[in-house]
Amino acid sequence: MRHSQLVLLAAALLMAGCSSLNPFAAKPKNSPADLVSFKPTMAVRTIWSVNIGKAGDYHLKPVFNNGRLYAANQSGEVVCVDVSNGNILWKSKTGMSLSAGVGADAGTVVVTGADGTVQALDATNGQTRWKFQASTEILSAPAVGSGTVVVRSVDNRIVALDAESGSRRWYLQRTAPPLALRSAPGIIVSDGLAYVGLPAGRMIALSVLTGAPRWEAAIAEPKGATELERVSDVSGEPALLGRDICASSYQGRVACVDIGNGTLRWARELSAAVGPGIDQRYVFTADEKGNLQAFARETGSSVWRNTSLSWRGLSAPVSFGRAIAVGDRQGQLHFFSREEGALLARIATDGSAIRATPVVAGANLIVQTQDGKLMAIASD
Repeated sequence: MRHSQLVLLAAALLMAGCSSLNPFAAKPKNSPADLVSFKPTMAVRTIWSVNIGKAGDYHLKPVFNNGRLYAANQSGEVVCVDVSNGNILWKSKTGMSLSAGVGADAGTVVVTGADGTVQALDATNGQTRWKFQASTEILSAPAVGSGTVVVRSVDNRIVALDAESGSRRWYLQRTAPPLALRSAPGIIVSDGLAYVGLPAGRMIALSVLTGAPRWEAAIAEPKGATELERVSDVSGEPALLGRDICASSYQGRVACVDIGNGTLRWARELSAAVGPGIDQRYVFTADEKGNLQAFARETGSSVWRNTSLSWRGLSAPVSFGRAIAVGDRQGQLHFFSREEGALLARIATDGSAIRATPVVAGANLIVQTQDGKLMAIASD
């Protein structure tokens, strides 16, 4: 979104008494780049697909755990799918409109409603186990781990719930900036810590048991003379691997932090509306203009940059074998060489946007489109 569009959108939101900006609300002035012709050097194919219902205006990312895939639609239906063949093992109607993707571990599946309701289902059969009422709407997918469910509402309140009972363990209220993106900064729970992306370019690590902060890091430093220019929220879900957790921000940077103490390892100027991808050697980003970039994981030095998907509204990238996979707003799934950035393969879905980050599930790549197609892609 260009600055002039931000100004008009912000004015409309402020007149309506709202202090959030939607980076996807207005179409870019620039036309999406035409698809380039190329000779595929990587074979990809669809091995199964199922229709699960539309995602509406939300990022409803599926989650993979223990051989099962859990996904949801905006109307409130949650499905459990056998990832090996696409068979639906159970369906559950939550009775509410959903506003975020699914969180799950081996025993508990969690979704959130547009009214702030947090609802937990039994992972075995989809039966409702408990509900909790959060303070406001939740756009970020719940994180489930260490016997705890962690959610963040749009008023910048972080709440931890007992995964078995739904009782509140702790909450942390953070001050929200005057303007913030209406987006879904992600949460990761790992080894007893919850890593939470926040507005104003911050990321915080919290004890899952007590909510005590372990560290706080600056992914971006807000800059500019106006509140619009200073919007620099963490975008999408952070990427965690080993001792590195990396995140990107709108009008800010992509940065990697040491999970032990929050020390900034490196940062590069970049504006993104989605989170980064990571593998053993590289960190990958899709910026707001549709440019794909790879950075050396150790140093942050630039490895390659590909501009062939400019203004195509890219999802967050994900490492998949020898490729980096990324979806676009026209339902195309693209595969690029992780080493060089060359286009290797492309496959069409249902023609609707792929906004949720593709999910690696064993040997397959799972994609959920906005019109509700859940697909498993394999590479030969």
